[in-house]
Amino acid sequence: MIVVRNCFIAKPGHASKLAAQLKEAAAATKLGKHRILTDLTGDFNRVILEHEAESISGFEAAMKDYASNTAFREKMKGYTDLWVTGSREILQII
Repeated sequence: MIVVRNCFIAKPGHASKLAAQLKEAAAATKLGKHRILTDLTGDFNRVILEHEAESISGFEAAMKDYASNTAFREKMKGYTDLWVTGSREILQII
């Protein structure tokens, strides 16, 4: 089992918009167990979409779904205007 964290630093004043958009878009996918996190410490305006996958191949299958999932793509329109930088962490659950 792995945890995938898509971490974004939102533009000032846009963190709540980004969090809401990610939450709505994630509901249109096959992510399964997922959650949206926002910062209490660390970098300001940080928004994280965290989800679990059975394996790296399960994560790859989800990425393929994103590419063809029109509902997801529609809900993600304009999200790149809300953040400055981002990264992805893939962690193994022990």
